[in-house]
Amino acid sequence: MSIPDFNLLVTLDAVLAEGSVARAARRLRLSPSAMSRALARLRETTGDPLLVRAGRGLVPTPRAIELRERVRQLVQDGEAVLRPAEKLNLRDLVRTFTLRTSEGFVENFGPELIARIGEEAPGVRLCFVQKPDKDSAPLRDGIVHLETGVVEKTTAPELRVQALFRDHYIGAVRIGHQLSKGKITPSRYAAGRHIFVSRDGLDKGPIDEALLPFGLERKVVTIVGGFSTALGLARASELIASVPERHTGNLRAGMYSFPLPVSTPEFTVSMLWHPRLDADPAHRWLRRHVKDVCATLR
Repeated sequence: MSIPDFNLLVTLDAVLAEGSVARAARRLRLSPSAMSRALARLRETTGDPLLVRAGRGLVPTPRAIELRERVRQLVQDGEAVLRPAEKLNLRDLVRTFTLRTSEGFVENFGPELIARIGEEAPGVRLCFVQKPDKDSAPLRDGIVHLETGVVEKTTAPELRVQALFRDHYIGAVRIGHQLSKGKITPSRYAAGRHIFVSRDGLDKGPIDEALLPFGLERKVVTIVGGFSTALGLARASELIASVPERHTGNLRAGMYSFPLPVSTPEFTVSMLWHPRLDADPAHRWLRRHVKDVCATLR
């Protein structure tokens, strides 16, 4: 079956609206001869003369009258599909965005982000889901609309990426902990009882590598899956939590935070999304707010 020429719908719409081949030609900026050829094709395609002579003018056939409103709607729908997106009306926007983030990001940046979104677009809802792994499939499949985290070699290459902030690890203990007084040396730090944060159950990381040149090794007594959990444990015990500074700013309120006595590399936290949402006005608006909130909260 051959594919019909959908350009004929535009021609048919003009002919039926104008009731004149000459006026339809001017409307479509076609020559009279080109318009006559187009009308001939329409008659052949529909199997109906569409317009017939009545005195000096043309009148539509019953078939043409039947098609007029349907064709008009089809042309309008096609124009709407191909037209650039209209200006976003945030007050009327009703939408749910799913964001996948590491534990701690929501607790630290979520309150301000939710407040800003709610003020501008009360019909928008943010759904935060946990990030158990680095799998890019949820973004590809449209299950997740935006993700935050560190870009890895396993990150899908087609994803769009925008840096949010640079971060580094610091230590955090409860007020009154022995490390909250005096100079913190590598040996004092390593000698404490530590919480290790790992989604994969690992017990070694960059901090442990930085301690090796000193001949030191941390004693990890518990492993948890997120930074907020680590800080909750440290706040209520003698344990030491080592967490990203920017990522956990609000979460460390009322605790003693200190620079690590060893040097560890900085890392970049970014937001990632699938290219299908790159030009979506509402998604662009959301990305702008995520970036602004992360830049504001230090």
